[in-house]
Amino acid sequence: MHILILGNDADNDTTILKNKLEREGVTVDYWDSQLFPRQLQLTWQPHTHGGYLRLPTGKTVDLSDVHSIFWHTLLPINVPLLPDLRQYQIAVADSTSILRSLIRGCPVHWVNSWEAYQFHQEQPLQLATVQELGITIPKTLISNNPDHIRAFATTVPQLIFKPVYQGAHTKLAKFSHLEQERLSQVLRLSPVTLQEYVPGTNIRCYVIGQQVYAAEIRSSYLDAREDKQARLIPAILPEDVHINCLEIAQALFLEWTAIDWRLSYQGEFVFLKADPSPKFTYFEQATGFPLTKKLVQLLMA
Repeated sequence: MHILILGNDADNDTTILKNKLEREGVTVDYWDSQLFPRQLQLTWQPHTHGGYLRLPTGKTVDLSDVHSIFWHTLLPINVPLLPDLRQYQIAVADSTSILRSLIRGCPVHWVNSWEAYQFHQEQPLQLATVQELGITIPKTLISNNPDHIRAFATTVPQLIFKPVYQGAHTKLAKFSHLEQERLSQVLRLSPVTLQEYVPGTNIRCYVIGQQVYAAEIRSSYLDAREDKQARLIPAILPEDVHINCLEIAQALFLEWTAIDWRLSYQGEFVFLKADPSPKFTYFEQATGFPLTKKLVQLLMA
């Protein structure tokens, strides 16, 4: 059996996953998109849906022989800089087109799919899709219009700033953040996400197929990712929230995901986001949940 990992060995999670797959007798190779087109060669035939990778080692992989692909990270392609900007833009567009075509067109079992990746890139749409399931989300505004931002701020008792897609950590919004000059400077660069702050605690749920594993992330930090002392406490979900996790995964095309909730002091679960390629080994070590084992089983199924 042959399995690919979209990413590279720079991450501890993928290294552990690769080692455990290999101990099961699986052949595993990395598909590192940042090596394309300089060191990695791609071929795709739309009329047959046949695809090939030629790895930097010289090994050729026929994608029809690949059982599944684990989507860890799609790294930016590395097109050589050209003196002619227009030629460079064409080269980037052509390289991007074949890479995306191969990812979307090859008949291989992806964990997770392109559609799941797109939902993660478009997190405002992810929120709206989850709300359509009848699941509570925080009041949220995404905008680069300062008038709309200030108007929204008057309707919510306490706000947090979040990146639209990724990057910065979550911060509490202060009055100074909404001053005209400061807003104008920020909004010329990109829109911002303002979101209702929900007092409570963080719950993270990992969904693998039909299995759901949950833990409270106990931390006094606004963004628990910044807290090196955060504690993970295994949790038992209410039955309706367990079902919600499975519904969210299905709606967002996720076979494998980490879903972040805010559990309010009133006992309400508020959906924050679903990650199609979450880190998992630290969570596994802290809780004892068999995440890597279940991932191996999903990829080999």
